[in-house]
Amino acid sequence: MSAFEITRDGAVAQLKLSRPEASNALDLSFWRDFGPALRALDATGEVRALVISGEGRNFCAGMDISVFSCGAIMKTDTAAERQAFHQAARELQDTLTMIERVRFPVIAAVQGACVGAGLDLVAACDLRLAAVGAYFRIEEINIGMMADVGSLQRLPYVLPEAVVRELAYLGTSLSAERAERLGFVNAVLPDSGALAAAALEMALAIAAKAPLAISGSKAAVTYARDHTVAEGLEWAAVMQGSIWNTADILAAIQARMMRTSAEFAPLAPLAGFGTAAD
Repeated sequence: MSAFEITRDGAVAQLKLSRPEASNALDLSFWRDFGPALRALDATGEVRALVISGEGRNFCAGMDISVFSCGAIMKTDTAAERQAFHQAARELQDTLTMIERVRFPVIAAVQGACVGAGLDLVAACDLRLAAVGAYFRIEEINIGMMADVGSLQRLPYVLPEAVVRELAYLGTSLSAERAERLGFVNAVLPDSGALAAAALEMALAIAAKAPLAISGSKAAVTYARDHTVAEGLEWAAVMQGSIWNTADILAAIQARMMRTSAEFAPLAPLAGFGTAAD
């Protein structure tokens, strides 16, 4: 049984974590299937936005205990076991990094608990919405571990450092309301129904924009996060030259003048190199 379900309606895709009986804890099937699923969506060139949500009361309770039963994760007694541990950790990291690598924006719609690996996941998303009562927590410190799948690396770019240290050291919860005040969450909605509607509305608004401009903007923001301003400006100049599309610009201007919706060509399909091994 898959850990999630994917549906598509035109240019908008939705990925719903579908293990509500386990509060959508991320089991081995999730870590095996998530990266290839995102690559497959991106490969079509037709998806312009993705909403990730969780079925049931909680968005995600973190890493499922089954993952920790893997020998490569648990054993670090020998040099070979430590190397295998390192490789396994990198594969988990790469799975969530795929959220940043796909060409379309990814929106997290969070209700209830979003802890541990769930927080790692939403930290990699482009936009985050939450329902009243939702909360975020670096759970690993509460079970004797350092978080290692992305929260400690990405959160300092979207939350004040002192708050990240508070979460990392104390294992306390960050409420949706405080997360919004601090800029981590884009909006807090009154309930799960309003949350789903707002996430879909946001995705549809993104899907109505020129796909090349959206994908370029996503790549530019991510690149700027990891480089100097000068490097980011140079990169943006090169990127703009590579994705400049007069047809998209004219279509957007004409639609604006006529007060209609513009029609844009989809992104080019990806060649799919390396997907056969997934």
